[in-house]
Amino acid sequence: KIYSSYGFNDFVILLGYKGYVIKEYFSNYFLHQSDVTFDLEKNEMEFHQHYGEPWKVTLLETGLHTMTGGRIKRAEKYIGNEPFFLTYGDGVSDVDISALLDFHKSHGKITTMTAVQLAGRYGSLSIEEQGVVSNFKEKPKGDGAWINGGFFVCEPSVFSLIEGDTTVFEQEPLAQLAESSQLVAYKHSGFWECMDTLRDKNNLCSSWDEGRALWKRW
Repeated sequence: KIYSSYGFNDFVILLGYKGYVIKEYFSNYFLHQSDVTFDLEKNEMEFHQHYGEPWKVTLLETGLHTMTGGRIKRAEKYIGNEPFFLTYGDGVSDVDISALLDFHKSHGKITTMTAVQLAGRYGSLSIEEQGVVSNFKEKPKGDGAWINGGFFVCEPSVFSLIEGDTTVFEQEPLAQLAESSQLVAYKHSGFWECMDTLRDKNNLCSSWDEGRALWKRW
């Protein structure tokens, strides 16, 4: 819904563990979202609302043990020859997606990574002039550095840096991009949270229930 609120409605979801649950959700999307009457005598079903979305969603099976890079590589045939967004799906933010894309187009590099600041729980970036990333380190100890916020824009050429299913996107590919000055940080100082733990889940659910979901713009 974050991306759709900016007008981007074509999605490829990379499935792994319990991917069938996601397939079931989309295959019965109207049933999940609507009030419905079942007439068991007539074997009929009536939906009382029609909550449609302007989305085209491709659900791509990528295997149980495939690493992040390998999963991304398998999506190559669905992407085409234009820049594409990439996100992990467990982070929520009020990052301006349109501004992120404009920034990516402005610098001409292969990949843009949204950078956010937290107390050292995720991969950190060394950012030089004009936002060029000179070094990428995954999950250093807490230092308040700029970290990988998980909202990317990539050129299709990024696929050539991914060797196969065992490639971890956050290791070799991002490191190579940084070393060749092809990774640029888009600094986001607004809201960003990630659901890594039960505590994170409870905090985000509380924010939603109490009307404090700063990532909700729809």
